[in-house]
Amino acid sequence: MVTMAQRIEALRTEKGLSRPALSAALGLPRTAVEKFETGRQTPSQDQQKKLADYFGVSLLYLRGEQDDPTRTDDWLNGGDLPRDEPAPAVRPAPQASPKSRPAAVQEDGAVFGALLKSPAFQALIRSAVTEVLRSPEGQELLARAVRRELDRR
Repeated sequence: MVTMAQRIEALRTEKGLSRPALSAALGLPRTAVEKFETGRQTPSQDQQKKLADYFGVSLLYLRGEQDDPTRTDDWLNGGDLPRDEPAPAVRPAPQASPKSRPAAVQEDGAVFGALLKSPAFQALIRSAVTEVLRSPEGQELLARAVRRELDRR
């Protein structure tokens, strides 16, 4: 598993920046990036957001929680959809209070993989996806996907 420190270092070197140059570009103290990359300090939520925005990656990718650098907000807002198709309507999920959250889903998301493997979570996702696919909007999305696939052949 890649750590956030390793990810920051890889992204910085990929851009050809020195540690002080990246710190300056983000408006951070001169030695901040060095501390992040060596693991002596963890970036705050705000600093993590600045880093992710600067490199154009998702927070999950920056933290090493996923290997896909895609900006989650891009695809959630229909960024990858063709312009002639409207983005599907997305209902916001009800927010759980922090006290009712299991320990594995706390703010840092350190055990996100364990949550994904949980049978209860998988059943919940399966139920939600099935409900959406049975809706008129879901049926229309499926029909378009099938038409597109048949047109390709």
